[in-house]
Amino acid sequence: MIRHIASNAITFLIVALFLLAGVIAWGGNTYRAEGPLETAICLQVPSGSNFRDVRDDLTAEGAISQPWLFMAGADYSDKTNQLKAGSFLIEDGASMAEIVDAITGSGVSTCGTEIVYRIGVTRSEVQVRELDPATNRYGEVASFNPLEEEAPAEYLEAKEGQDTRYRIAVAEGVTSWQIANSLNAIDVLDGEIAEIPAEGSLAPDSYEFRPGDEASEIIAEMEGRQETILADAWANRADGVPLENPEEALILASIVEKETGVPEERGQVASVFTNRLNEGMRLQTDPTVIYGITRGQGVLGRGLRQSELRGNTPWNTYVIDGLPPTPIANPGRASIEAALNPDSTDFIFFVADGTGGHAFATNLADHNRNVAAWRAIEAERANN
Repeated sequence: MIRHIASNAITFLIVALFLLAGVIAWGGNTYRAEGPLETAICLQVPSGSNFRDVRDDLTAEGAISQPWLFMAGADYSDKTNQLKAGSFLIEDGASMAEIVDAITGSGVSTCGTEIVYRIGVTRSEVQVRELDPATNRYGEVASFNPLEEEAPAEYLEAKEGQDTRYRIAVAEGVTSWQIANSLNAIDVLDGEIAEIPAEGSLAPDSYEFRPGDEASEIIAEMEGRQETILADAWANRADGVPLENPEEALILASIVEKETGVPEERGQVASVFTNRLNEGMRLQTDPTVIYGITRGQGVLGRGLRQSELRGNTPWNTYVIDGLPPTPIANPGRASIEAALNPDSTDFIFFVADGTGGHAFATNLADHNRNVAAWRAIEAERANN
């Protein structure tokens, strides 16, 4: 009887420990995950405030959805006694960990005028944004393409401000040539990127800088972040992924990035290419053909020709077996993680479905029906 009770107690303790470990892992991941804030805000922390006051303000602004976890994370990281007074910019999507770091860091206020240099897949843009005291949120006051347009007066005035904040925002799926070209066009950076960084080696992310910083230093920071992201994802890869090394993972991730129209589909898209690699099928993906034509230098700007789909370039996955020799863009963290932890599916085909997403199929007959449906949508759009 005593042995039975002891055995049950031990079993209960083990289960309880596993549950506790799961809760702790969930809490840590949620604390560091992207937050719910949709538009950047300026968080005011008056002198004499405490973390509970800040928690309540952040909850009211919609910046955090688990106030108790925000407090627990700050307490666990021993930062509840490091709160600084000031005005702090809280970016859209900021995690609870990032918010805690912002309000316990240097104490230097970061709100006011902001200049954002956005590097996108189809165009680059400079935005001048200012805080609206009435809404406590940032609004755009001017924007222009630095590669095609002259800077407006609002931009020139913002550069004269003592509290202007500078940031570079790099979108997922841009090429290294696009990044280097855009950095060279930023007139407040020093130096020039003369050699294009290796494709895929730069992490799409947001980077703060100060006028006079070297462009090469920003490239080095991008490379460092991507190395860390790739190393972490490789260490946590799923068993059996058909990839020999982290470089192959980066190549596949770049393809997933360019083929994903809906973020939630990354795992499914990755599963298609994983299944094809496992079955010895060619990947047959248009973005690789485009990269073989442009080498990442600009946007093709038109549909692919049949002759190009048959063209013998090292990146044309309609012609070559397996992966191309290099990435075809700079993938973000989510695509890297999807490439190394794809969804478990039997899909080997996909085609656009007209909504921005894709229709997936496990066999050619279903795929052909999906293609026919997409062609009908294209024809209807052309006639309207």
